[in-house]
Amino acid sequence: MTNSIDFTKSFESVKSLMEMQAATITKSVELQKKAGEDLAAFFKTEAEKAKELKTPEDVVKFNVEANTTLFELLKAQGEAFTELAKSASEEAMAEVTKLAK
Repeated sequence: MTNSIDFTKSFESVKSLMEMQAATITKSVELQKKAGEDLAAFFKTEAEKAKELKTPEDVVKFNVEANTTLFELLKAQGEAFTELAKSASEEAMAEVTKLAK
């Protein structure tokens, strides 16, 4: 066999993939931090609201509204993580496709 292997191209591809992984991990950590901060703010706000409850009806209404808001917050956070995973996957696949050429 006389085919030579282009190690430079392989090295650059591996380097590129590792940089993408590092960037994705950084974004994931940032999303986790924001999610934690958002949840802490949510619970702090709801705890303040709960101090004003006077009747059982107030408690039921508060509970329904708080849970609805919490589930919407969690849904938005899940969607943000899903979008990060999707874009990172697409970017990695594009890089791997370039390697195959």
